[in-house]
Amino acid sequence: MTSDINITPMVDVCLVLLIIFMVVTPMLQKGVPVLLPKTQSPDKTPDTEKQLQISVKDDGTVYLASLVIRKDQVKSELVAIYERTPDREIAVKGDSRTNYGEVLDIMKACRDAGFQNIGLIAEPIKTPGSEG
Repeated sequence: MTSDINITPMVDVCLVLLIIFMVVTPMLQKGVPVLLPKTQSPDKTPDTEKQLQISVKDDGTVYLASLVIRKDQVKSELVAIYERTPDREIAVKGDSRTNYGEVLDIMKACRDAGFQNIGLIAEPIKTPGSEG
């Protein structure tokens, strides 16, 4: 009597897991996707729940997390957020094709609202010998 291993259920499970990872992976990026500027070695900061990402797209659209807001509403929204949680960290994702002044305006609005911990998000330049 010989016993054969039936690998069909294992292949089915692996394919289901692959599909799940393919669907979930794009959702792991917080905020709105933008084309980030590249720099030699950007500082890495931990992505915490206290962090609020503000995205500035190439057309000038501003997003607080994933909520689109008008430019004239940015400061009032940030003031309201600061009143609820003054210890929040702000991470600004400016599209590399956007006007530099628009990103500076957002950072100034963050400072005017009272936030002190404000940073810019950039993408590292990939060199031939680097990993990732």
